[in-house]
Amino acid sequence: MKIFTQKWVPDSIAPTRLRGVVAMIHGYKTESTWIFELTAVAIAKLGFIVCSLDIQGHGYSEGLQGHIPKIQPVIDDCTKYFDSVKSEYPKSPSFLYGESLGGAIATLIVLKQKGSWNGLVLNGALCGISNKFKPVWPVEHFLPLAAFLAPNWRIVVSKPLKSKSYKEEWKRNLVSNNPNRRIHGKPPAATALEFTRICQVVRKRSHELELPLLIVHGEDDLVSDSNSAKLVYESSKSSDKTLKIFPGMWHMLIGEPKENVDLVFETIFLWLQDRADKIVVNTTKTASTAY
Repeated sequence: MKIFTQKWVPDSIAPTRLRGVVAMIHGYKTESTWIFELTAVAIAKLGFIVCSLDIQGHGYSEGLQGHIPKIQPVIDDCTKYFDSVKSEYPKSPSFLYGESLGGAIATLIVLKQKGSWNGLVLNGALCGISNKFKPVWPVEHFLPLAAFLAPNWRIVVSKPLKSKSYKEEWKRNLVSNNPNRRIHGKPPAATALEFTRICQVVRKRSHELELPLLIVHGEDDLVSDSNSAKLVYESSKSSDKTLKIFPGMWHMLIGEPKENVDLVFETIFLWLQDRADKIVVNTTKTASTAY
């Protein structure tokens, strides 16, 4: 399976002045281009090398559209590509950034590669599925059977939400007009079942998180449960962790009005800059002392 990858490099910046590497993972039904790319470019302008990919079945990558019966191959794709980028900048700190499903994937990667990352940013991460988005009964009860008998069956597995991810209508239209958009409607049964399993694993193992952690989440998120995000934050053993639950905001925080977007992403950007700069300063001091 061919996987589409991207890398953004700051313009005219010396390698010695790089702040670090940020590996980004998009959510379900999106890809590393279009709206998601705006964040990547903004982070690169701060002095970071940024890399991302289209997970299987999304964007320019191969795979049955929207079909993720098992998350492990996606994790393997991400770690293989991200490790290759990190190897080009071995002296730079590295951070993982994930939105929605990408946040859950990023968490699983950190748990798999303990000690390999300098920080984790979760933006509206799928730590738990909101009760308002869970499958209606009895579909939820029979979902494992449906996934086994007809894994590609795109049954209606969630309550109708119309459009509750992007608050601004013009942004919803922009997403809908993405010429590379491949996924429409609900996820296949096997994918929906895997999402529920991923959420359980993330919550169950969140106490193993010990790296610097930033969680940003909309309080009115009707897709990813904000209380589950709080649980991950509280369970984490990290001595450096920050939780920001933004009142009135929805699932996709980039879909908010400009003043909200500025507030959320200023929080993310300052956090990344601060952690990266502290690591670089400490590394420089250690090297000087050793010399």
